[in-house]
Amino acid sequence: MSTVKEFGYDRRRIEAGIAHIGVGNFHRAHEEYYTNQLLEQADQRNWGICGIALLPSDEALVNALRRQQGEYTLTVCGRDGRDEVFRIGSLIELLWSVEAPEAVIAKLADPAIKIISMTITEGGYNLDKASGEFMLADEKVQHDLKNPAAPVTVFGFIAAGLRRRMELANGPVTILSCDNLQHNGNTARRAFMAFIEAQDRTLAGWVEANVTFPNSMVDRITPAVRPADRERLNAANGTADAAPVYCEDFIQWVIEDKFSAGRPAWERVGVDFTDDVTAFENMKLSLLNASHTMLSYPAFLAGYRKVDDAMHDERFVRYLRDFMDRDITPYVPAPGTINLAEYKQTLLERFGNRSVSDQLARLCFDGVSKIPVYLAPNLAKMLRDGADLTRVAFFAAVYRRYLKGPADDRGQAYAVDEPWLTAADRQLIAEDDAVAFLALSPFASVDLQCDARFVALYRKMAADVEADGTLPVLEAILSPDR
Repeated sequence: MSTVKEFGYDRRRIEAGIAHIGVGNFHRAHEEYYTNQLLEQADQRNWGICGIALLPSDEALVNALRRQQGEYTLTVCGRDGRDEVFRIGSLIELLWSVEAPEAVIAKLADPAIKIISMTITEGGYNLDKASGEFMLADEKVQHDLKNPAAPVTVFGFIAAGLRRRMELANGPVTILSCDNLQHNGNTARRAFMAFIEAQDRTLAGWVEANVTFPNSMVDRITPAVRPADRERLNAANGTADAAPVYCEDFIQWVIEDKFSAGRPAWERVGVDFTDDVTAFENMKLSLLNASHTMLSYPAFLAGYRKVDDAMHDERFVRYLRDFMDRDITPYVPAPGTINLAEYKQTLLERFGNRSVSDQLARLCFDGVSKIPVYLAPNLAKMLRDGADLTRVAFFAAVYRRYLKGPADDRGQAYAVDEPWLTAADRQLIAEDDAVAFLALSPFASVDLQCDARFVALYRKMAADVEADGTLPVLEAILSPDR
């Protein structure tokens, strides 16, 4: 049985200096983990975290955490098979907007809060996939624009909190995105400023002068926790945690050092601060996140449900290694002192970590938001340079096959979980002509239909995947005779 490592600080003496929106598994394995370590230091105890949940679907998690006064266990799964278990105490408050919207606004305006951080997912910034513009016409956004005192969206709540902060002269604040987006701070700024400018020009001017939006790069594989996982983790730890989290042993956080109201000394516990996170973002999104996406649909259709199981199939290891080495490395300069060959090898080991055993369904979720961020930028460069398009054409063919459903190559039925598919997307998926699929919204930034080489490769692979299944086509790609 694993021994739980208890935190050594008195939570009654911790003050919340951070309000975090979106208290999901990744946040609790990442920002809370770093902060939990930092709070052991006496001069950092004004950096506790107040968690804020905004969705009706958050009720079960909110209730579970409240029963435990915000404490929970985090199991860190080592690649050597050895696990460490930590009790996390840095989540010292928890608010749920559905029951207490006024308390959320007051917290965001509280002068003690110096950072508003968030994990609201790639699709949560309400930006049009093609233009990158904020979608002001969204029904809930329109509600909040017209009802600033009764918000329902993250944009409305933050605007309300900042407005009160301005009116009470409660000082500047930093909005820190922790989502897997390239230049996530710039993305957050674009989204929130578009909303605020449409709602309140006076507030927009105050935000320009008092709020910073640092870019950051986050990394730690954190699977969803299912009921069977909860039972397994509690049995291993000897606890009865209603909201446990587990994750891999690798962790990284690189942040642009641009905080308008001060920040925790996270560098003491391993966070990297820099003037420019671009190279780190590009490396991580282009290699880790893109490789996850490239793996997800082919492995799922082949009948696998766990990432580690797929990564113990040498065919998928070779496929990802070729993708990273041949397709991506030419476009990814290594930042700082990072050895890119070692980084890529570590990624393959992380994906194959049996203790983490991440779900492929999690990786398949919301490809519409992931593909433009993880794959499209480098695909555009590959098209420009006349590079080998074999693996990305295979990916597009398999993605089409996945979206068509309803069963994988072994006959196992599944439900497609793509919350941002448009009506036009669904019509394209239903088309018999495979090439029509290339106009799907996640491919909007790259004109795939106009590249004859890509179309020819993709058309053949789409037909072969339909006729023969995913693995035979993958094997043909990997053939040395190809």
